[in-house]
Amino acid sequence: MTLRIAARTNFEILEECEDWLIVDKPAPLIMHPTGKSDEVTLLGVLKEAMPALEFFFVNRLDRETSGCVLVAKNSGAARRLGKMMGRKEIKKEYEAIVWGWPEWQENCLTQPIRRKGEFEESEVWVRQAVHPEGKESETGFRVEGMFEKDGDRFSMIGCEPRTGRTHQIRVHLEYLGFPIVGDKIYGDEGRAYLEFLDNGWTEALNERLRLDRQALHARRMEFEWAGEVIVAHSKLPDELRAFCVA
Repeated sequence: MTLRIAARTNFEILEECEDWLIVDKPAPLIMHPTGKSDEVTLLGVLKEAMPALEFFFVNRLDRETSGCVLVAKNSGAARRLGKMMGRKEIKKEYEAIVWGWPEWQENCLTQPIRRKGEFEESEVWVRQAVHPEGKESETGFRVEGMFEKDGDRFSMIGCEPRTGRTHQIRVHLEYLGFPIVGDKIYGDEGRAYLEFLDNGWTEALNERLRLDRQALHARRMEFEWAGEVIVAHSKLPDELRAFCVA
């Protein structure tokens, strides 16, 4: 049986001023048009709600990642926030539900990341991997809980990306041996992603991946603006919270 995964567009604004807003993006929802389809996007929803404004994404989340997205309302704020991001003055914190129970309580990975297709064959073009000739990458991890569900072991991991590489958290967790639940690209070596492209979301994929989205959530963002420390918090979505119930 093939199932359709509809885009979610019900979101709230966590913090806002005249120069920017922080959106609590749901999953799955793509950030901006890809040119390949007319599917609904976060940018499109924002423009429909506030047509007089021009929006610039300061950070980006994958389609299946939920949580805090910082959006500038004008080009000046976008440049300033972009420079702050480059100087690592905007702190981001994520949480992920992964397969397995780590033996460590805290960990820090500094392994560089490179697109896999640049050094070996990869059927999924966007798939990244740890590689000595990749770009400098650093992610801090902390185990925040462990549980069992239907005979399998899972953990809740707090994640702090200190660089901004493509799929960084997902790649580093896969490298550690604790892939994110529901991750079609890194939880199944890309096979689930290819099956999903061919056949859509099926009962077979649901049994293997357990979730129809990757269990990665951008829960917190902090930065200073106009002399004030801005802190935005996004609650764990209902579907991820329900998964954590044994």
